[in-house]
Amino acid sequence: MMRRSAPIPNRRRPAGPFCQKRKQTVIEPNLLASSPRKIRQANEIAALQALHRARQLSRADLARILNLNRSSSGHIIAELTAAGMVREVQEAREARPGRSRVGRPGVMLELVPDAVFFLGIELGVEHISTVEIDLRADIVRTRTDPFDGPTHSVEDAIRHAVKLACADLPPDRLAQCEGIGISTPAQFTLDGIVHLAPLLGWKNVNLTELALRHLPFQAPVHVENDANAFAIGAAYDDAEIHSGVTLFVVMESGVGSGILIDGKLFRGGHGLAGEIGHMHAEGKPGQGRSLEQIVGLTSILAEYRTVTMRPAASFDDFLADVRDRAPDAVSIAEGWAKALAYALVQTCRIVDANRIVLGGSVAQLYPLVAARLIAHMQAAQSSGFPLPVVQLNPRADLGSAFGAACLMHQRYLSLESPRLYGDG
Repeated sequence: MMRRSAPIPNRRRPAGPFCQKRKQTVIEPNLLASSPRKIRQANEIAALQALHRARQLSRADLARILNLNRSSSGHIIAELTAAGMVREVQEAREARPGRSRVGRPGVMLELVPDAVFFLGIELGVEHISTVEIDLRADIVRTRTDPFDGPTHSVEDAIRHAVKLACADLPPDRLAQCEGIGISTPAQFTLDGIVHLAPLLGWKNVNLTELALRHLPFQAPVHVENDANAFAIGAAYDDAEIHSGVTLFVVMESGVGSGILIDGKLFRGGHGLAGEIGHMHAEGKPGQGRSLEQIVGLTSILAEYRTVTMRPAASFDDFLADVRDRAPDAVSIAEGWAKALAYALVQTCRIVDANRIVLGGSVAQLYPLVAARLIAHMQAAQSSGFPLPVVQLNPRADLGSAFGAACLMHQRYLSLESPRLYGDG
């Protein structure tokens, strides 16, 4: 189940969550200031965001998006080009069927992928995953290694994770890192302190300070709940912002969810929104089991190893048996589908989700029992409540680490970007 370090080729990726489809400007009016410096910075950020969404734009198209004349837009482009963040490329024209190419290719603008990069780390219960993305938010490399989190101190975990994330980086590239995002299955206070991480045994921990202490270079650090990070990363892959409510459920040893409302993360009054793993899903309160204790990886493996009498059996072994319709494995999968369906229906009665996106390593089970999950949801749903669409995130097992990196990319392409400070 664990993967070695692997390069992933760049791919054409749709727009991120900064703007809705066809929206022409992405800077909020209340963020604009009257000083020439602030206006220039806002226009630079808007240009970077526009190129991030479209991948390539002509000078004329970019000027229209920025609502600037060609001269003013040209100054913005020149500054970003001089900074090594934007470059000119020849437009790739494909001949249409029955038609020949006419004229020379146009000159387009695009982001320089390797101008900067961002790191994402998932500190899991059984593993640590790392992701590197470039300025276009394309994945450059990933790595997942086994790591028994509960048997290590939080400082050991941070030290190991930072070392893993930086292992393949040449020393001369470290200065190009513009942010490290760290996700973990924990309850965070609104000021970013780990209030409680029961599966890891952490309490009242400042992960940001620990990470900064062990970084071999200076870079911004942000910590986030793993389900919230997964939600941000999954939304970054969407071609446009989904209106309404989307529930993003991440399932590892723990179970949690992130909630996006019209593309914006909902944290709740204390930063604890989406903690569905603690939902009582079986038996009487105080006597039965929580959702996490039924559908989490640890519980699935414990039950599977018991019924098969194979103490070393892996989750991949379990999935293979479900595919082969082995009775014991199918029975466990059926219980998983029923418990998850119950929790999703109860949650959607409160948040009224339009869409549910599943992620985490355990989500690999969903395609094998999708019909059963939907059937259980239909049986549990009250009349008058429409059934949300259920989807599997295409990179369910890397969603949290990718999302953590996307959080830093998102910040860099905003007026909170560190590159704007100290810039004369």
